Amino acid sequence: MQEDTPELEDDDDFDRPSKSQLKRDMTALQKLGDDLLALPESRWEPLALPEILYDALKAAKKITNFEGKRRQMQYIGKLMRKIDPEPIREAVAAFKLGHAQDSLRLHQSERWRELLLADDAALQQFIDEHVNVDIQQLRNLVRAARKDAANEPEKRSGRAYRELFQLIKASEPAADADE
Repeated sequence: MQEDTPELEDDDDFDRPSKSQLKRDMTALQKLGDDLLALPESRWEPLALPEILYDALKAAKKITNFEGKRRQMQYIGKLMRKIDPEPIREAVAAFKLGHAQDSLRLHQSERWRELLLADDAALQQFIDEHVNVDIQQLRNLVRAARKDAANEPEKRSGRAYRELFQLIKASEPAADADE
């Protein structure tokens, strides 16, 4: 028996993205343009951006008015529709990852400094893990920072505390290279 209802075709004028999807795509490109604007200008050059986009980004950096900035970012999003966004996404992701790693390194250095000031056993552990560190200077800075911390807050200089952090920070990349 045959049915009287016609078969529904899969391509009933649904072969293009919906209006909502187009808006989401444009908003994503505008957000990518905003992320690109957050990169230093030296990171734009390897991306081989079209001159008009490069000029629009430079102009956006100078705009301070909220509405003007918003409209410029919409314009940047419009320009980005004409280029391949993947290299830009990769550059933004690499830049953010680098910042995250730098931040992590600074937090690790800060934790080491607090451990070194709190515990003598941490000093030996730090020396074991960072073979290239100047042990004499490290011990002197730890001693001076502890002595300075024991002073009244008005009499503290904090110089040894800061120098200890710099020494720890300088020894961290050497530890990464050894692994």
